[in-house]
Amino acid sequence: MYFKPLLIPLLAQVALTFIVMLVMFVKRVNEMKSKNILPQQVQTRSSLHGVLTDSENPASNYANLFESPVLFYLAILLTLNLMMQDTILVVLSWGYVAARYVHSFIHVTYNDVMHRFYAFIFSTFLLLAIWVRLGAVILQP
Repeated sequence: MYFKPLLIPLLAQVALTFIVMLVMFVKRVNEMKSKNILPQQVQTRSSLHGVLTDSENPASNYANLFESPVLFYLAILLTLNLMMQDTILVVLSWGYVAARYVHSFIHVTYNDVMHRFYAFIFSTFLLLAIWVRLGAVILQP
């Protein structure tokens, strides 16, 4: 399949979302059990703050995975729709996904804000480069 080199990083990004979801779920359930918290006590996001502190970072990271990665998904779908693919897009896509994995790993483990920020900024520049590349190909005469 010609477009497989772009579909694999897309699947890797989706996998990251499910991995973080699973980490969040396991941490939340374990924390709720250890603190004897009933589900009804934390029925809204605002009621979670300060109560489920052990699972707060994975939950925040999970929410992050529905922010800028949406632009990545859109870019990949656009390349498929327009039947575009080149080595530059593939390399940028893998770089973006790798940077998001690093960002998530930092966020759900030791959570050094500056390390996480550097990973985020790097992923953002790669995402911008993907869109610049797409724009260049789309706008060429």
